[in-house]
Amino acid sequence: MSATTLPASLATTPSPAKWLRFDPDRTVHLSVGKVEIGQGIMTALAQIAAEELDVPLDTIRLLAGDTDLAPDEGSTTSSLSIEVGGASLRLVGAEVRARMIARLAQRLNCAPADITVADGAFLRAGVPTGQDYWSVAPEVDLVRPADGATAPKPIAEYRLVGRSAPRRDLPAKISGAAFIQDLVRPDLLHARMLRQPFRGARLAALDEAAIRRAAGGELRILRHGNFVALLSANETVAHRAAAAAPTHAQWENVRRLTPAQQEAAWLVGQPSDDREIGDPGPAAAGTVVEARYSRPYIAHASIGPSCALAENRDGHLSVWSHTQGVYPLRAALARVLDRRPETISVHHAQGAGCYGHNGADDAALDAAVVATLVPDRCIRVQWRREEEFGFEPLGSAMAISLRAVLDPAGKPIDWTAEIWSGSHVQRPAMGGNLLGHEALPVPAPDPRPTDPSEAAGGGGTRNAIPHYAIAARRVLHHLVPGAPVRTSALRGLGAVANVFALESFMDELAARAGVDPVTYRLSLLDGRPRAAGVIARAATMAGWVRRGPGGDGHGWGIGFAQYKNRSAYAAVVAEVEVEREVRLRRVWCAADAGLVVNPDGMRNQLEGGILQAASFTLKEQITFGETGVSSLDWETYPILRFSEVPEEIACDLIDAPEERALGVGECTLGPTAAAIGNAVAHALGVRIRDMPFTRERIAAVLLG
Repeated sequence: MSATTLPASLATTPSPAKWLRFDPDRTVHLSVGKVEIGQGIMTALAQIAAEELDVPLDTIRLLAGDTDLAPDEGSTTSSLSIEVGGASLRLVGAEVRARMIARLAQRLNCAPADITVADGAFLRAGVPTGQDYWSVAPEVDLVRPADGATAPKPIAEYRLVGRSAPRRDLPAKISGAAFIQDLVRPDLLHARMLRQPFRGARLAALDEAAIRRAAGGELRILRHGNFVALLSANETVAHRAAAAAPTHAQWENVRRLTPAQQEAAWLVGQPSDDREIGDPGPAAAGTVVEARYSRPYIAHASIGPSCALAENRDGHLSVWSHTQGVYPLRAALARVLDRRPETISVHHAQGAGCYGHNGADDAALDAAVVATLVPDRCIRVQWRREEEFGFEPLGSAMAISLRAVLDPAGKPIDWTAEIWSGSHVQRPAMGGNLLGHEALPVPAPDPRPTDPSEAAGGGGTRNAIPHYAIAARRVLHHLVPGAPVRTSALRGLGAVANVFALESFMDELAARAGVDPVTYRLSLLDGRPRAAGVIARAATMAGWVRRGPGGDGHGWGIGFAQYKNRSAYAAVVAEVEVEREVRLRRVWCAADAGLVVNPDGMRNQLEGGILQAASFTLKEQITFGETGVSSLDWETYPILRFSEVPEEIACDLIDAPEERALGVGECTLGPTAAAIGNAVAHALGVRIRDMPFTRERIAAVLLG
């Protein structure tokens, strides 16, 4: 296998020594660049390593995300931890095992094929040799790069992969010891921030005396350009100061927002960077059907506000962050602080909730800037809830127009999706700015928002191309660089809105043709057995044949997608009741992710995606006031409550171990949103095309 065909993580860090080490206490030290953000990856990667090496699972000691000690695997994004990180680790394990066996075979003067491994010990022709990984490791060169040519262990011999294993990260989380918000270090100084209302705003006046009175304790106010930090050894004092500071600050050059800008419709007609992907026009002739759908701006709504710690000692800056990419964050900090990357260490610590680019990296810069100005103290920055909602990067609003040309049987032969959206990736490593950089004496240059390429799965265009067999499929993408708020990656990126629109439109086309929605979809999946398989399985699980004519407030709907058209397949059926509001009663899901490492872990991901998508679809929308985001708490930004969780969520994993492992972290989001949308349309007899499905929106549609 050439370096160009190696999985990305292994191509970046090909030396096995960076991944694996055999320690004297008879454990295996495993270092990975993918980090735990709630997806159970620490458990699944440990299973892969233990399986490939043939060692007990409890011998694996895992370190995740550390620029000093772990390989550079970029960011933990796009459901690639198993698909790419796991594939890399499997090859590393195979290489290490082969090198160990080859060395022992030389020592025993036998063929490598004569040697097997059981629980880390080497056997020759089934007889113990008295040797194991730990005794042989000192004689083996693990620094030499792996070439990926060593065949991994046959799937038929798996003992650990494919079986459920307890989540390694849960005990500490249950006891409250896992999260960065609870991390305490010596010489701790708490910092809170006073934020610029908008990029380019200038601090004209600050009543420091009033802030100190409100703080009620010893407080240091640190000003560096428009960057303002409020410091105290007492966290309560710092918090009180931060709560009071905005009312005692006067800003110049402040932009204003309007309520109209919070709606996706505002994006249509704004200046945009335009491109066309897919099959070129002109469109085929036939009956034309069109519809428009939308999603508003949404928040990550992390349960724990963003937090970071930093200390600058003896010229070296150490940062602890719940970032999704320690190496990209180190590069961004080096750029902003004008330091060499090797003078910065970034250590991952788990945060209390986030899939996507929330305020974690911004909080890390806040702490790093203060630590640079206040050396020899550990600076702890924790955002306030209002700050989290008001200043984190948001998931972009999206407006989607769909146009299908139908054949005489009512099936689409030509499909066009036209999408208006802000950027879905403004991570620091991808051209975006860290928030605090804009407030420094030399602020960051204006970013030019971009979006991921199709090779990287797309951003606003993710899952916009239908997976169905349609002769011509194209996307017209309008990337709006002048979005009124900062936008970036949020779980699923554009796939949630695109699958919601695409699968809602599929139901509308099926109804127009007078065909059952499941039957209609299956008729468009000839030659795509894995896609057809999950749809058929989900329908069977739900008892789809019992679905009535609808219109009585009780509805069933289905949604399907292969995430990014190349990761896991998922079909979701939702059952709803609609009275004054939508009540999600039951959800059934069938998923095909190829080789499944940890079945329980995969079900956790599928179920978590279903619940988050339900929250997106039924409740979530950022609102704007004149001075910025106005939905700053859980009342003004409601999310799905525990009391609103469906009484049944059933997830069925299609067994396909012979297929390569596919990412599942985001595969149920779009199908769930679509299934709920289709179920509500079935219940009401009218279609709601704009998320979220609030009581007010439902009433407006019903009243015409």
